[in-house]
Amino acid sequence: MFRTSLRSMATLARKNLTIGLIPADGIGQEVIPAARTAIEAVGSDIPSPKFIDLAAGFETFTRTGTALPPETVETLKEECDCALFGSVSSPSRKVVGYSSPIVALRKILDLYANIRPVVSVSPVVGVPPDIDLVVVRENTECLYIKQEELRVTEQGKEARATRLITERASRRIGQMAFEIALNRPRQHLTVIHKSNVLSVTDGLFRETVRAVPDIEPKYQKVTIMEQLVDSAVYRLFREPKVFDVMVAPNLYGDILSDAAAALVGSLGVVPSVNAGDSFVMGEPVHGSAPDIVGQGIANPVASIRFSRSHASSPWLHQSR
Repeated sequence: MFRTSLRSMATLARKNLTIGLIPADGIGQEVIPAARTAIEAVGSDIPSPKFIDLAAGFETFTRTGTALPPETVETLKEECDCALFGSVSSPSRKVVGYSSPIVALRKILDLYANIRPVVSVSPVVGVPPDIDLVVVRENTECLYIKQEELRVTEQGKEARATRLITERASRRIGQMAFEIALNRPRQHLTVIHKSNVLSVTDGLFRETVRAVPDIEPKYQKVTIMEQLVDSAVYRLFREPKVFDVMVAPNLYGDILSDAAAALVGSLGVVPSVNAGDSFVMGEPVHGSAPDIVGQGIANPVASIRFSRSHASSPWLHQSR
């Protein structure tokens, strides 16, 4: 179950790894080579890594007609222990036949947890020195199932999207978040929701996560609190040290973790890991940044930090 992914991340540091490299689009093609260099430089932690270059992304789509070639998926499943993903240039408007490869990989490989540590990088001018929190984001549901429709009515166009929250997905992301919190000194977990408005969907998420300690009593050691997502954003910037581990549905977690990156410098320094029960895939939080491609100024720190997560994975769930 959820503990398997934490154990598997720790195991990666003790074996010869086969790592799939998926630079994808934009500056992903610049920062992933930096991550590879970092991995090669810590050979004592990752002995003799093998790298396999794999294709995905919007540029791949424009060349081949598919953003995620079947051979990429097959290689990840059959030959790789883990993967490092760069960034995608997903268009803001619908493009027939295109779907985000990173979203697809999360579903195909069942990478149900997106874990984003937000830790002060020292010394950086203007960055508080002691921010240390983790955003745990459910990675497979919410509005990101991408079930949308556009209708034309007498009043004009009408767009609708389906939001999916299930007990199963909420429970396992809750278990992952509790496990991470249990292994940190503060042992504190905040459940993020908006159940005062979305009483059914967010209500199910909230209730399911809160019930996890009833199923596994060891998690009763973790202090649990709740925060409405809008007030969580406010407190994140006003009182970031209030938070230790935050767990949220997909959309809220995506927004909160990007916002939290501002606390420690920029999106360029915050890594993330997509974790499932048998596979992990690292990626930086930043996007493809097409405006700076080829200028030699892309910040590789996030890529280097997420490459380190495969070398010494306990940093994901233990405060430093």
